[in-house]
This record gives sequence, C-alpha cells and structure tokens, in this order.
Amino acid sequence: MAKYRVSMDIGGTFTDVVTYDDDAGVFAASKASTTPDDLSEGVMAGLDSVVESPGDISFLVHGTTQGLNAFLERRGVPVLLLGTAGAEDTYHIARGPRKRLYDLHYRKPTPLVPRRDVVGIGGRIAADGTELVPLDERAVRNAAITVRERGLGAIAISFLFSFKNPAHELRAREIVLEELGEDFTVSLSHEAAKEWREYERTSSAVVESYTGPIVRRYLNDLEIRLRHGGMTVPLHVMQSSGGILTADSARRRPLQTLLSGPVGGAMACAELSQVVNRPNLIGVDMGGTSFDVSLIVDGEPDVSAEAQLEGLPMLMSVVNIHTVGAGGGSVAWMEAGGLRVGPRSAGARPGPAAYGRGGIEPTVTDANLVLGRIDPNGFAGGQMTLDTGAAAAAVAELAGEFGLDVIAMAEGICDVANSKMAQAIRTITVSRGIEPRESSLVAFGGAGPMHAVFLAQELGIAETIVPRFPGAFSAWGMLQTQIRKDFTEPYFYLDADLDGRDMSAMLRGLEKHGLATLADEGVQSQHRTAAHAVDIRYAAQEYTLTVPLTDAKEPSTPDFLAVIAERFAEMHKSRYGHANLGAPIEFVTLRSTAFGHLGRPEPQRWPRAESPEFPHDVRQVVFGGAERDAVVVRRDDLFSGHRFDGPAVIVEDTATTVVPPGYELSVDEIGSLIIRVKEQS
Repeated sequence: MAKYRVSMDIGGTFTDVVTYDDDAGVFAASKASTTPDDLSEGVMAGLDSVVESPGDISFLVHGTTQGLNAFLERRGVPVLLLGTAGAEDTYHIARGPRKRLYDLHYRKPTPLVPRRDVVGIGGRIAADGTELVPLDERAVRNAAITVRERGLGAIAISFLFSFKNPAHELRAREIVLEELGEDFTVSLSHEAAKEWREYERTSSAVVESYTGPIVRRYLNDLEIRLRHGGMTVPLHVMQSSGGILTADSARRRPLQTLLSGPVGGAMACAELSQVVNRPNLIGVDMGGTSFDVSLIVDGEPDVSAEAQLEGLPMLMSVVNIHTVGAGGGSVAWMEAGGLRVGPRSAGARPGPAAYGRGGIEPTVTDANLVLGRIDPNGFAGGQMTLDTGAAAAAVAELAGEFGLDVIAMAEGICDVANSKMAQAIRTITVSRGIEPRESSLVAFGGAGPMHAVFLAQELGIAETIVPRFPGAFSAWGMLQTQIRKDFTEPYFYLDADLDGRDMSAMLRGLEKHGLATLADEGVQSQHRTAAHAVDIRYAAQEYTLTVPLTDAKEPSTPDFLAVIAERFAEMHKSRYGHANLGAPIEFVTLRSTAFGHLGRPEPQRWPRAESPEFPHDVRQVVFGGAERDAVVVRRDDLFSGHRFDGPAVIVEDTATTVVPPGYELSVDEIGSLIIRVKEQS
C-alpha cells in the first residue's frame, strides 16, 4: 500500500524533497539538481531519490515555478486582449505611481500585451449590472479569427463591470471556443479576479492568460510521467495564498499558482510558530539564486489580497514575501570601484566555481568555502564534492582587482550579501511599523542557516531558529497546509446604509458555494470549514484594509457596526500609525475562504541526549579576519538538550549552519537549533 506523503520545492539550483512515512512516523529529506530546460526531470529525479516507485506515494504536493519563470523571463504566450470599446486602453493607461510620484528615474512597467494586440469590443454593462448595449458577437468572432491567423497563444477578456454581471464575458468565451476549440486558453477577468478595480482586474486576466498555457503544459506532462510511474493519487499544487489545489483545479486557475514556489516556507514558519510557541517570526529563505523574507504575526502568515510583480498588479490572495537577488550562487564583481553581489546568479549551471561545472566567477558559496564554513566533501547530501582550489582562485582574481588578500575578499563578499539581505528584512518589517527585535529569526534554504546569525546580529534580533531539514523546509511546509479556495463579492455600502442581515446572507451564500466546491478537491464534508473577512476603508478613501470576521452570522448581530469599526481602527493604527474611530467607513468587498483539511503529519519529537558530549571535530574557520578553532559536528549527532558555544559549524545533508563566536547553541525537543547571544558571566 502507498505510504509516503511527499512534497517538493523546485528552486533555481536544487529541487528539495521531503517525505513522511505514515507507518514509521518519520520525516526524511533529499535534494536533486534542478533541470531548468525541463523541470519535470528534476522532479522525477528527486522522487527517485526518496521512494522506490511513485506508486508508493499516498499524497504528493509541489510548488511550481513554471508560471513565475515565464513571467519574469517574458517567455509567456502572445495574448490578444479584448476590452470594452471606448475603454480598451485601460490596461495601457494603467495607474499612476503614487509611491514614486517624484522619482525622476521611474519607468512605467512594460505591459505583457502590446497596444496593437488590444481590441475594443462593442457592448456595455452598467455599474449596477444591467445591460446598456448588447455584446457585438461578430466583433468577438473576428477577434478569434485574428488569433488563429496570427498564431497567438491565448485570449484575455476584460469588460467593464463584469464583476457585477459577467454575461458578456461568458458569451464572448463561448464564441472564442467555437472558433478556436475547447482547449484554447481564454481568461475572463471576473473569474481571475471578481473585484472592482478595472485596471487590476484586467492585469490579473492578462497574467493568467500569458502564463496559463505554460503551467498547464507542465502539469499535464508531469502528471503523465507520474501515472506512467504508477502513482494513483492526485497531484496537488501549492497556491500563492498558502493553500493547495489539485492539479485539475490549478489548470483551470493557473494564476493562483504563480507565486507558489516561495510560499511553502512561510507556511512552514506558521506551523513552526505553533509548535515552538513563538507567535512572531521572520522567515528567511536563502537558496541558490534568491533570498525570500516572510512574516508570521500572531501565529498567522501575512496574507494580502493583491500582489505586484515588476510593477504589474494581480488581485489574488497571496502570502506577502519580499524577494531580492541574493543566494549562494550570487556572483560578486567590481562595479565603479565598489563590490557588487547579486542579483546576477551563476544558477545551477555552470554554478559557483567550486561546482566544477565551468563557472569561473566568484560567488557567495565560493566565499564561504574559502572561509572554511562549508564542508567540501559533503555538499548537497554528498551528491557533490566542492573544489576549494577553484573557489579560492575565483575569489583571488576579484581580490586582485581590489588589492586585497583572498580571506579579506571572501569576508567582504559575505558582508555585502548580508547587508543586502538585512535591508530586505527591514523592507518588510520596519517600513511597515514592525520591530524586528520583537521576533525570532527562522533560517532555512540551503544557504540561510549559514548567514542567519550574522543577519540577526545586524538587526538586533536575539534568537535565531534553524529547523530540521532547513534546506527542504519549504517542502516540509507544503505537507502542513490544506486545500484553500478564495471567493470574493463586491459589496459597496456606507456604514450608515448597511443592512447587516443582507451582508450575513451574502456571506452565507459564499460559504455554501465555497464548501460545495471542495467536493471537487476530494475533501469530505466533515473536513470542510470556512472563514470570512470584509474590505473596509474610510469614506472617500481609495484603498482598503481586509478586516476578519468571526463568522458569516456576525454582521447580523446588533452591535456589529460598533465592533467592526473598532476592529478596523485598530488595524489602521497598527498599519499606518493613526486611526479615526467614529469617522464614516465604507464596506467594499466580501471575502470568504473555504478550507479542506487533509490531515497533517505530527512534528517528529527528537531523541533526548543521554550525555552532554557528542562526536565532533575541530577545524580552522575564519571569523573577523582571523582563523578560529571551530566545533564541526554532524547535525544527526545532536540531540534534544545538547548545548555548546560557538564558533561552530553544523553540517547536514540539506544545509550548513554557522555559529559565530559569542553565540551559544542549544537543541530543542523537536530538533530545532536555537542560537542566542552568549550571556556574559
């Protein structure tokens, strides 16, 4: 019988795999090199390293970067955009840059669809949803013929006020599919984002149509390979919201998977927050090419209703993650007499000079190897032996340009990378009024634990936590999440005009529909739940805050307006530093989220140390320009209750943890490494 629950996180350099043996109750982690030309090859190689056959898998989830890569590299399919005649330029007019109003260097984001590929279609829906002018069906049919003649890959349809009445968009899709076939990609704005902002709704539909065919093709190919290998359970895909969907649902709504790659780490931090009883965490995920920062506030991930990529907005639930180009493969070079590190990366191939795959430029990984902070013989779980000489030669060449010795140059590369990553943490915390020193830092990713304590030191954070399997922590987080489906309904009312019973009825309707859709995901009725929220703003304001509700019935209670106004004021003060309790507020959008609970593996309790001693070596590692005797220990030799002082290097298959002088390390009951500043006696 199938007995393994498996999750996979595809990174720029490695594909991380985590398995949970249902019979033994044991987790295991492994890595495989990412195969950029065909990501499914890396997925299958990763599976082969942990299970004998895909038929042994009882549950499989993975985060895909196919859509995100297609977006960032501008290699999506060419799209034709159909808009309401007279307002078809909404997408290119876009929205003014409020935050960069006086930035002389600001450049408007380049749209995914050129103006020549935007077609105005006759027909008009009024703001209240009534039809003013019938849809020009001939114009829609002619547009479909144009797509076929020009060989375009998808159509996005965004008509005015379709969120109130989608009849014209639905009929336009019927006509397009009649002309181009049922398998042709058509994205409707009211399905991609049933919300009121015209430009953002259009942008969401365009991104979905631009990346959708690539995501669908990848999921189709992967499912075929898995079925041929003997897997009988559905493939699940991580969403940007932190929930998961079956691959069938992901193919219908590919936009929801766009940011699925880095989200697993945030969900893992949320689960860790509950287990270790630390409500506020800053998660830092440093891989081969990027550095991702996420927040856990009061035990919950920081989720937004809107995301932006390269200036282009998308309306969807998304875990807030701030990303910068800083990873183990980030290249260091001289520019204008100064040292630059990243965002350019050596990637998986050729990779750092130490990989021996033809890379000659120095990277962060090369610098750490020169400083003695990486074991060259056990890298990536023993899959690779690093070339220390090649790393030193690459760093030495750059050092010659600066007139430095190799050690000083290597530490300089690490210092610049650390400074860049610390600034990324400030961006997502300090700029939003969150004090980093009030949180613990959770370090994961293949390179995160190597740099985490240095980041904590710069930011004044007292505690750094390195969880089990840090290099595969994002994949572990995917095993802790659940099916999630988000639904919205525009709902414009001033507080003085609100009918609480009507709002409650609308929410109950959304809840009923949302829970019913979970049947398609294979979730039994007793495992379905729902949560609700409402977008609120002060009257005459433009932007909103999403305020949670206790349940769908709450708006019908007598004191609802007073309670929700106070809740909104508290959130407004926390986010912006001020509030105006008693001022008129306006309700804008109702939100309901349906959750399907699939069960989750319990955290594995780590064995208790029988003695304070443990097997270890001592070797020279550079800190502050000087070689120091450092404890070098395999993480599997550390048990709950072990405690020792730095400097130290903890080696494991998926990552390396560096503990600088002046810090002490302890192991908690689930095997996490807890690193704190050493108390002075």
